[in-house]
Amino acid sequence: MKLGMSSYSLVGAIQSNELSIVDVIEWTAEQGGEHVEIVPIGFNLTESEHLIDEIVAKAKACQIDLSNYAIGADFLKESRHAFEEEVKRVKEQVDIANRLGVKKMRHDVSFKPPIQATIEQFEKDLPTLIEGCQVIADYASEYGITTSIENHGFYIQSSDRVKRLISEVNRENFKLTLDTGNFLCVDESPYAAVSNTVHLASMIHVKDFYVRKASEFNPGEGWFQTTNQNYLRGAITGHGDICLRDVLNVIKRSGYNEFISIEFEGLEECKKAAAISLNNVKSMWYELPNEKEGVYIG
Repeated sequence: MKLGMSSYSLVGAIQSNELSIVDVIEWTAEQGGEHVEIVPIGFNLTESEHLIDEIVAKAKACQIDLSNYAIGADFLKESRHAFEEEVKRVKEQVDIANRLGVKKMRHDVSFKPPIQATIEQFEKDLPTLIEGCQVIADYASEYGITTSIENHGFYIQSSDRVKRLISEVNRENFKLTLDTGNFLCVDESPYAAVSNTVHLASMIHVKDFYVRKASEFNPGEGWFQTTNQNYLRGAITGHGDICLRDVLNVIKRSGYNEFISIEFEGLEECKKAAAISLNNVKSMWYELPNEKEGVYIG
């Protein structure tokens, strides 16, 4: 296993110009991280292609891996032409992933709001989602890249929907970027959902949340609501309400041995929070037993 950082964890520092994405790589190496996941928020690799070369050079200089390239995408468009244009755009992002030298790339598929994210709508949209993912996975396979969907964005967030989409796409190089926290957005137990999907993971994000019941008073700024109106706020990893040690135990005992990224999105100052998160996960992971046992549901 290689533990590192999603650049998204430091998006506050990137957007305030305190750190560049190149600085993020050096900072992560200084914290003892073994890889950086590139998430182009606060910088643009499409319009600043020279930055790709700078990222690759800095990672090499710092002796740190570039693990994954994670982008947004939406295949549910108003017309066939718009769908094909989105597929073309995502293919261009696959080209960027190849230039970065990564072998893993996450793309989203849709961001329908919770009110539209019904199971009936999912079944209706599924053929379009399958087609988009298949085309991108086939294109990425030419570079030896594994693409993935993330449990992300309310619409494709529950473990059953993620599993259904991956099964229907039916490509060996199409898997899951598994986020330990995001299942809470649809009020699903992280422990149960990770157990249900870890065998599909090509990449893992470790995220933590504070959780408050829907019946409680609205906690205010920094909190958002789940599909069932419970309240969530991003937490320093290990400080929140997810039993992360248990979740990490499921991951470790499944035999997963690839990249794990810290993904912090809380209110605390991002550099300090990300560093604490990295150290907390490192401590928890290496304190867990090494035996591989069949604990996941699959």
